[in-house]
Amino acid sequence: MKSVRKVDIDKVLGEVFKEYRMKNKLTQENIAEKLGISVKYISRIENGTGGVKVETLVNYMNILCISPNTIFNKLIINDNLKLQMQLSKKINELSNDKINFVISVIDLLNDL
Repeated sequence: MKSVRKVDIDKVLGEVFKEYRMKNKLTQENIAEKLGISVKYISRIENGTGGVKVETLVNYMNILCISPNTIFNKLIINDNLKLQMQLSKKINELSNDKINFVISVIDLLNDL
């Protein structure tokens, strides 16, 4: 199986973080303040030249409302995981009532 390189991970994370920061109409300064890190570090992350600590990754996701599937979509190469992510994405697009219905159907299927 092909491996994902750190440089690819850093590039994808930077692209996603920048996209969501801009969607949320925040500056690098705003994000740096919220995360308690320097603007220079934010710039390196968004340019894909600086690695991201797990703590920073999780805080970024919480601040900008980024799902794990969004973060890792371009990095996952395992077909089973890709299928699970596709299902999760579709479920996230449903209303709560429809999600509860889907859960009921899954429960029924598991009981067969």
